[in-house]
Amino acid sequence: MNTTIHRRIEKWTEQQKQLHQQTAQLPIKVLQIGEGNFLRGFFDWMIYSCRQQGLYEGAIAVTQPRISGKPKIDALAAQEGVYTLVIRGLENGINVERREIISVFGEVFDPYSQWNKFLELAKSESLEVVVSNTTEAGLVYKPEALKENEPIHSYPGKLTKLLFERYTFFNGDPSKGLVCLPCELLERNGDRLRECVLQYSEDWGYPDAFKKWILEHNQFLNSLVDRIVTGYPDDEQAFKWFEEWGYKDGQLTTAEPYHLWAIEADADLERLLPLQKAGLNVHWVEDLKPYQTRKVRILNGAHTLMTPIGILHGMEQVRQTIEHEQLGAFVKETVEREIIPALPMGQEELCKYAAEVYERFLNPFIRHRLSDIAMNSLSKFTTRLLPSLLYYIERGEKVPQGLLKGFAGLLRYYKVEQTAEGYAGKTLKGESYLVRDDETMLAKVAGIWREAAGSKQPLGETIALLLAASDIWGCNVAELRPALTAELEQAIVEMERAANE
Repeated sequence: MNTTIHRRIEKWTEQQKQLHQQTAQLPIKVLQIGEGNFLRGFFDWMIYSCRQQGLYEGAIAVTQPRISGKPKIDALAAQEGVYTLVIRGLENGINVERREIISVFGEVFDPYSQWNKFLELAKSESLEVVVSNTTEAGLVYKPEALKENEPIHSYPGKLTKLLFERYTFFNGDPSKGLVCLPCELLERNGDRLRECVLQYSEDWGYPDAFKKWILEHNQFLNSLVDRIVTGYPDDEQAFKWFEEWGYKDGQLTTAEPYHLWAIEADADLERLLPLQKAGLNVHWVEDLKPYQTRKVRILNGAHTLMTPIGILHGMEQVRQTIEHEQLGAFVKETVEREIIPALPMGQEELCKYAAEVYERFLNPFIRHRLSDIAMNSLSKFTTRLLPSLLYYIERGEKVPQGLLKGFAGLLRYYKVEQTAEGYAGKTLKGESYLVRDDETMLAKVAGIWREAAGSKQPLGETIALLLAASDIWGCNVAELRPALTAELEQAIVEMERAANE
């Protein structure tokens, strides 16, 4: 079987055929910078959901942000922009698997070889929105010369040029400003994008009137996206599906059922993107901070809580850890009884969110390795879990047992020594593992443990030195609660004892 998806239209439903045939006739309303799995399994799926319900009459022009993405954009163009998305995982405790044939792209092209085509979009009457996912590294300012008829490499630079062409063509018409929706996982991503655009405008000598138009008539929205898009499945699963469907799809991607998009903007933008009306988990909010805080402290916090302890106990994946009788209960109890009470938000809503997080952790189709999550755990702990500890310390209270055990697990996980392969530690059963983190921090932590071993320093004194490392934690934790040293020592000793009984 060598039939590809766009050549097996007879296998589609009548609605799928109709939506696909309409796509090429629809006005381009969205410019999408990013051809990768995430946007195709998140934003493009959302637009398709709106179209299925008759709520959206527009198409997307998609380009890739980097030269290296040309093979993928060409492959997507070869399929006429059509691809299959399989959503699978747990939904309200039930295993689900749904297949969608997504057709939302009116134009698919490479901006480096078709730079003029990219700039022509600036003159489009129908263009309203620019959405992007260029990774965190793509949403940065990098000085770049503006050369006539040559493509600009950075995404913010491309956007600046597009906006200037639009401003010029429409004579600064206030109604022709665009809504920019970055999906990169950076805090205040919209603010950051606007800053980059203004900096390029300054570098390239664009007039003050253009900068004023940028600030007053274009919107750069801060947003928080959340969905695990797992991409192309393993070959065995792909082959099985292709046999079942009767076609191959090189752009096939997979995603979990859960999705969330919180956007700091007026709900009036539903007129451009009727996402809530389509029943999607999208929120137009005045302040993004509560959504960011709950994700960092609960979802990310649970990851960072379970990871060092899970690795020390020989666990390899998130699902395996959360299914473990003792470790799973430890994570859930710590989140619900210690982390959530430390957050100034509605407790019922946070518990509901936590239950969604556990279900996501249990998704049988996601193999989320603890060794991947463990990277940079020192800084992650400082951001995700330390604020919860400090909440109790600042109130003069004892650190609760779950957070204490999590901190103890982190310190024990970082009991490392430098080897030819890197910084290595040993599990509670003596198995070796490698730790990936900032080299300076690793060297400091390894040095403290090495000197302790050489001088046979008592464990409590070693912990005190680790807690005093304010360059790691952002403060001298030992000074904030002197009793914490002995409490952590006892927790580590108990951890070692229980593992070797």
